[in-house]
Amino acid sequence: MDFKGFDHPGRHAAGGGTRSVKVMIAGGFGTGKTTLVRSVSDIKPLTTEETLTQASVDVDDLIGVADKQQTTVSLDFGKIGINDELVLYLFGTPGQERFWFLWNGLFKGALGAVVLVDTRRLASSFRAIEEMERQNVPFVIALNVFPDSKDHPVEEIRDALDIPEHTPVVTCDARDRTSSRDVLIALIHHLKSRSGVALETR
Repeated sequence: MDFKGFDHPGRHAAGGGTRSVKVMIAGGFGTGKTTLVRSVSDIKPLTTEETLTQASVDVDDLIGVADKQQTTVSLDFGKIGINDELVLYLFGTPGQERFWFLWNGLFKGALGAVVLVDTRRLASSFRAIEEMERQNVPFVIALNVFPDSKDHPVEEIRDALDIPEHTPVVTCDARDRTSSRDVLIALIHHLKSRSGVALETR
């Protein structure tokens, strides 16, 4: 696969070598962002998880994630080499509303994003999708399959989230490295497709 055009100006490696791309891993509270970064990263990921305490009960929406014991308070960071040509730097966003003010800084320089969705709690990822559209960041939707998730048709989910046809919707298990890697590859294909369209219209 040819990865030309994926970098922002000045990011091309000399001699056409390895290129690096910043990718956001976004989604609602408890959708599996930290889990995905951990499962797929080639390096030990940097995480900023803190223990949820009783004090957060009236602050964070724990409906559907009552068993969750830790939460990201700043960001998660990981890195994965897709092949010899492309390295992705992964930045996981915090999910709780009280930490959303951090998103603007995290999105700077991002070329694309994965929005993780828990189909049991679709509304939890509405804000992340809105932010992608506001920041004009291309993204794919990844439906993270939990043990008690119902099997909804993709088109039903697309309609419920009001996702346009050109935005890919895929399923994944954020705990599984191969599954998480496939999501990132789907994003790369999406970015490549958008890049090709942009070049044709110039």
